[in-house]
Amino acid sequence: MDYQAKLKTPFGVLGIQCTDDTLTGIEFLAPDTPPLSPRNAFAQTVCGQLTAYFADPDFHFDLPLRPNGTAHQTKVWRAMCAIPRGQTRQYGELAAQIGSSARAVGQACGNNPIPVVIPCHRVVGKSGMGGFMHHSGGYALDIKRWLLAHEGVI
Repeated sequence: MDYQAKLKTPFGVLGIQCTDDTLTGIEFLAPDTPPLSPRNAFAQTVCGQLTAYFADPDFHFDLPLRPNGTAHQTKVWRAMCAIPRGQTRQYGELAAQIGSSARAVGQACGNNPIPVVIPCHRVVGKSGMGGFMHHSGGYALDIKRWLLAHEGVI
């Protein structure tokens, strides 16, 4: 995968994918992945905003995004962006809000190409954390827990 930056975070490394003016992807990389300095000015902006968020959970991202997904996925991702910091929604609640099913919402959450900025970590299960990045445990759920704790949810 071609990254325009690899940013060290409190829980690992984020691989940043972007054009000269649009964020197209963020991937969770192995914690021992070496950082990569931003390759262009926009990647520098993305890294700066992510760093600001990790320092202050109330930081508001202001980045042009181009997530690649279906119409349904895009609808779910838009709904996730409307969940305020410090709050969560259950998969079923988000599904009812947009006229979908909890399972379809969960799939769209797992396919979110720009996690952290599009806050899929704010969508939880009816009786627990739910999944994260199509995983129901391990390192992926540790990242979700970290993000929710950072935002004061848990």
